[in-house]
Amino acid sequence: MTLAVLLSGQGGQHPKMFELTADLPEAEGVFAAATPLLGRDPRDLVHSGADLHANRTGQILCCVAGLSAWTLVRAARPARCVVVGYSIGDLAAFGCAGLFAPETVLRLAAARAEAMDAAAGPDYGLAGLRGLPAARAFAMAEAHACHPAIRNATDSVVVGGAVAALDALCAQALAAGAARAVRLPVHIPSHTPLLARASEAFRDHLDAAPLATPPRPSPRLLSGLDGAAVFRPEAGLPKLAAQISHTLDWAACLEGVREFGATQVLELGPSHALATMARAALPEARVHALEDFRTAAGLVQWIKNGA
Repeated sequence: MTLAVLLSGQGGQHPKMFELTADLPEAEGVFAAATPLLGRDPRDLVHSGADLHANRTGQILCCVAGLSAWTLVRAARPARCVVVGYSIGDLAAFGCAGLFAPETVLRLAAARAEAMDAAAGPDYGLAGLRGLPAARAFAMAEAHACHPAIRNATDSVVVGGAVAALDALCAQALAAGAARAVRLPVHIPSHTPLLARASEAFRDHLDAAPLATPPRPSPRLLSGLDGAAVFRPEAGLPKLAAQISHTLDWAACLEGVREFGATQVLELGPSHALATMARAALPEARVHALEDFRTAAGLVQWIKNGA
């Protein structure tokens, strides 16, 4: 049996996102490391009424969610495991794979968000389009001066650009027969050339970050940019910086998961969007999101049982 772990991106943060992990002794260090970066314990922050979708807050919270839940995966000791992350989840995946210590991941998440905020102008964002061929959707986006951001599937994409242009694009896409076209709760045009300066700045942070020694056995890490296996950090880190301003091919990441022979798929984070996409792309696998489980023990048992 082979477990694939998918690390969520931004957009799904909510007040109950730490319900399964808040009381885990193994995760206490993750919450403690995030506290000075957020100004308060993340378990308190999510209930405070603060804007959980602010870029810096959201990126840190997503990494906290993934890393704290990863302690449950470690407890289950899957025989074979592959990890890959979506957008900011790509950074969390490097932590799960043991290449960065949790505190390093969280500091890098803050630096990544700050670099993106500095590079992005006001009134930009992302929109999701589903139900049109990807090539057609991207062509429509370019006609509105928007940019391809993520290819989720053959008929599902994310594009980035100015808010007014995204609204016009969504209206045109719906008129053209799209099943869904909506602006996402993300206020940065991630994974587009508009953030080229952010990629450069984040690469400097990555170069200065201390690498950890992965445990043995360690999970196979796939790049969240293109789904290629990351065998050496020096090959993977440039992609981790580049993905801020380059189109993500998440469909290729799911194909990489398939090629690794995944029989179980688990999304870790405050969302079930990746699990939904995985069910469509890997119909033969058993797929769940963290939030499908009522207890931490139930999640561990599901991994151990392989069902």
